[in-house]
Amino acid sequence: QVQLVESGGGLVQPGGSLRLSCAASGFRLDNSAIGWFRLAPGKEREGVSCINSGGGTFHYTDSVKGRFTISRDNAKNTVYLQMNSLKPEDTAVYYCATRPSYCSGLPSTFSSWGQGTQVAVSS
Repeated sequence: QVQLVESGGGLVQPGGSLRLSCAASGFRLDNSAIGWFRLAPGKEREGVSCINSGGGTFHYTDSVKGRFTISRDNAKNTVYLQMNSLKPEDTAVYYCATRPSYCSGLPSTFSSWGQGTQVAVSS
C-alpha cells in the first residue's frame, strides 16, 4: 500500500530554517517522482518543488528558488525539503505527493498524497 508521511513542520521566525521529510512506503522512490505542494489559507494549492525518478529537481514557485532545496535518500525511502530564509508568506500546510517517474507542477497529476505538515513563519 502506497503511503506518504510528512514531518518536520513547526513554528519558526522569519529568516529561520526547517527541513521537511516525506517518508514513503509501498513503492520505490527511484521509480517515482515526489512533489512538494503547499496550501495557504485563502489560496489554491501550489507546486513548490519536485524530484523525479532520475534525481532531477525542479522548482515551480519562483519565490522559493535559492531558498528551498529538494533531495532524496533512496536507502531511507525519504524525500526532504530544506527550507532556508523562511518568510511569512511561506506559511502553509505542506504536502508531499507521488506520481510515476516524471515531475509535474499540477497537483491533479499526482495520485497519492500525505496528510500534510504545518509550517508557520512568524515573529
